[in-house]
Parts: sequence; C-alpha cells; structure tokens
Amino acid sequence: MKRELPFKCIVADEPEEVPNMFTGETIMLPADAVAVYDVIIGMQLFAESAEGEKAEKAWQIVRDGLEWFRQHEPRAYMVLLD
Repeated sequence: MKRELPFKCIVADEPEEVPNMFTGETIMLPADAVAVYDVIIGMQLFAESAEGEKAEKAWQIVRDGLEWFRQHEPRAYMVLLD
C-alpha cells in the first residue's frame, strides 16, 4: 500500500538502514520513509542558514515531515528524530 507523503520527494525502490547521526543507533526504514527523512534533514540544514520567508517555508517542511513520521513510523521517529 502506497502511503501519502507530506511533500514531493524522490522515493527509491529499496528500504535502507538509517543511523541516528548523534547516537549511532540504526533502524530499517521503508523507501518512502527514507525519502521523507532525507528531506527533513536537508531542510533543517537549509533552514538554519536561511532567513525570512525561505526559512519559514523550510521549517514548515520539517514540521510536516516530523508529523508524518510520528503518524506513520513512530518507532523510527523515536530512534531518529526525537
């Protein structure tokens, strides 16, 4: 079953094991969750250096991605993003 994503992103075909960048703990994610995770991390980096409307749009994408993770991948959210 294909899940609705919170924003447009490129989804690969295979699941991936993703590490928490701070703790090193890993978790296997389905391909759609990997795509959402990658966008969250990229937008966080962008938003930290952006200003004004660009920063706000980037932070909204981060918030939308985090909400998607809480709903669809709660265990992965706790390992990677909490």
